[in-house]
Amino acid sequence: MDEEPESPPEAPAERRPIIVIKKKSGGHGGHHGGAWKVAYADFVTAMMALFIVLWLMGSDKEIKEAIAGYFRDPSGTGKLTGSSASGVGAAAASLEINKDDMGKLKDKIQQVLKSLPNFKRLQDNVELTITPDGLRIELLETAKGMFFESGKGAPTDSGSELLAKLAEELGKLPNNLLIEGHTDAKPFGSANAYSNWELSTDRANSARKLMEASGLRAGQVAQVRGFADRQLRHPDDPENPSNRRVSVIVQYLEQPGRDAGGNAQQSDPQAGHDDKLAARKPAGEKAAPSAAAKPGKQ
Repeated sequence: MDEEPESPPEAPAERRPIIVIKKKSGGHGGHHGGAWKVAYADFVTAMMALFIVLWLMGSDKEIKEAIAGYFRDPSGTGKLTGSSASGVGAAAASLEINKDDMGKLKDKIQQVLKSLPNFKRLQDNVELTITPDGLRIELLETAKGMFFESGKGAPTDSGSELLAKLAEELGKLPNNLLIEGHTDAKPFGSANAYSNWELSTDRANSARKLMEASGLRAGQVAQVRGFADRQLRHPDDPENPSNRRVSVIVQYLEQPGRDAGGNAQQSDPQAGHDDKLAARKPAGEKAAPSAAAKPGKQ
């Protein structure tokens, strides 16, 4: 029996190539969106907080008290800087100035005046003194007329600049002001009866107008006075140029039971005793006069 011939081996099947299709998306924000913006905003906020802390650490005591007062009382009903109750509208405002705080105000005004460009030329003619009436700021004249033109009521450029700077600071205070004008004893040569009385008053009033236009509150100036040569700075040298001056006085705040100088007011105990006696008397009977009311000997 014949054997069947063997069939040739089958060829291996061909492998199909693997095709990878990559799709490119349009734009660059599809995979991450705006998340980086949030992280960047957090970083900027942290840096701002860091710089604020560094600024506070280097600030003086008054600024720290002002910021602390605001966060304790944001509505502004307190007495610290930044509150509306004290009549102060700026963050650089001072405490309400009473008799104990007047020294602090003096130091603050001195620092403010030092910021003037020409203060080195003026510093010997500006004097700050604490008196029973309050803080007295005096602008002392020179022979040529530093703050006011000689014989005139209008201030010079230097006088206007200094008065305007004072008004910016004093307008932040609740204290009232007095403005005084003084002259030397040299007679004012004028044919129209214009004397040192008019000159001293005009200079004080010019200072008031300029300061009210530069930052003083309405009604903050309580009085404007002209003394002519009645209150000489140097009585032994009545024609000394520094006798000619304009004074701005920051008055003390009046407190209950105290006068404008901060001194305690004494009540009359006898008057209260008499009132009590009168209240105890029956109706129709008059109270006996007190010893203080009895007439003296004739």
